[in-house]
Amino acid sequence: MGQWLVRNGFPLDIRKPRFGEPLPATLAGHCGAVMFGGPMSANDKDEFILREIEWIGVALKEKAPLLGICLGAQMLALHLGARVGFDPEARGEMGYYPLQTTPQGQRAGAFPDHVYQWHREGCELPRGALQLATSDGAFPNQAFACGPAAVGLQFHPEITFAQVHRWTGRDNTRLLIKGARQREEHIAGHIAHAPKVQAWLGAFLERWTRAELPLEAT
Repeated sequence: MGQWLVRNGFPLDIRKPRFGEPLPATLAGHCGAVMFGGPMSANDKDEFILREIEWIGVALKEKAPLLGICLGAQMLALHLGARVGFDPEARGEMGYYPLQTTPQGQRAGAFPDHVYQWHREGCELPRGALQLATSDGAFPNQAFACGPAAVGLQFHPEITFAQVHRWTGRDNTRLLIKGARQREEHIAGHIAHAPKVQAWLGAFLERWTRAELPLEAT
């Protein structure tokens, strides 16, 4: 994600609330903000989690491009009053899974047909949000839009081949969760699907950074 932004003329301003770094009081000097994933939960009560969830209101108020990925999408949903939680059947998604673009999502451009997942929690669709992509699995709210410029993605379009190897090799206990793919399926899935996902991500970011995605209901 950062590599694409730099290649396309967007300097990075990396903030790490986990380590006490402040978040910008305004996005007037930024093209937008990306909130990434992590091992924590959006429901955690750590000060930095609560501060980041509250900060989302800055981007929404200014109608600045905002992109939440996995945990970031769940934080966005929680800020908007939706529930974030575990699947009742204790299922998770680790690996590549099918994805379907909704009719509303087609207006912003079709999503890839398989995407990489690494999560045990999901979120409800926030009130007033548009569902852009869904799936037949335990977590149907895979992509949603709130207002003219905010998007939440439950999946990880930014995943690299090295990260797939690192995540599946470092924490194999996640692969024992009900519904998780086995390590060899992660690697084979990345070889098969990553080129399409990366092509989609570039086209998506091109329009997202310029606030050219038709995300509001017509």
